Amino acid sequence: MSAPEALSMASGSAADMHSAEGAGLVSFKTTQICVNLSPSATAERRVKRLKKSVWASGHLHGLADNGFRAPQCWFVTLTYRGVDDWQKNHISKSLDLFRKWCYRKSIPCRYTWVAELQSRGAVHYHLLVWLPQGVRMPQWDRSYGTKSKFWPHGMSNTQKAKSGVGYLMKYLSKLGELTRFPKGLRLYGIGGLTPQARGVRSWLNLPEWVKADYGVGEVVRKKIGLLVKATGELLDPAYSVQLIPHGLIVTPLRKVSQRWHDGAYSKVNFA
Repeated sequence: MSAPEALSMASGSAADMHSAEGAGLVSFKTTQICVNLSPSATAERRVKRLKKSVWASGHLHGLADNGFRAPQCWFVTLTYRGVDDWQKNHISKSLDLFRKWCYRKSIPCRYTWVAELQSRGAVHYHLLVWLPQGVRMPQWDRSYGTKSKFWPHGMSNTQKAKSGVGYLMKYLSKLGELTRFPKGLRLYGIGGLTPQARGVRSWLNLPEWVKADYGVGEVVRKKIGLLVKATGELLDPAYSVQLIPHGLIVTPLRKVSQRWHDGAYSKVNFA
């Protein structure tokens, strides 16, 4: 694990641990914090980040475009015929066919999906698709006209989703140890977010001490650290990190702003 990765993980974990204690973030006089890096704890943090991204994308996809009614959300389940049929490029190829269908229809291609293991041990996918009101898509396991099936690997089920985000969060709540998934499997995917929505999603995944001072689009992650776009300034770390067996020791380096923000505000003009 690189130092930036360790710092990012530790910063987020430290803020999470203190968020339940009161209104503020970590102050300079806060004692050291130990962050557990065991496989189960690391998996738990990964699932937490996953849930945050899926929750945000679902709500952002559902926002109406200017002058249009809010899109209709559809829930699609993609199932394999055989237990061991999974290959890592299947979902990307299916979404590419769906993307081309959207292009021919001149409509946005908006989706969020998560992977799950069935009780029989087979991977299957739960997919949310947002389409303009009145537009219906083909069944994913059926050919349409001269075009190929979106999902030729088994069966699909499609229905209107009354609570699209709730559907996916229900399946994510079942995630436990991630090591039981096939190697190379992606747990989720998101496509078609607007620039504004991508900015909100990125902001939600920043450490809490950064979100306390900066709004959507104002800070971006780079390999060298967290960069303030307006000034080119690299943010100084708020914590020092010491690696220990199976964990990290996180020590506050300075005072950080109180967690006063109540939403993904922004001074950035995305136009």
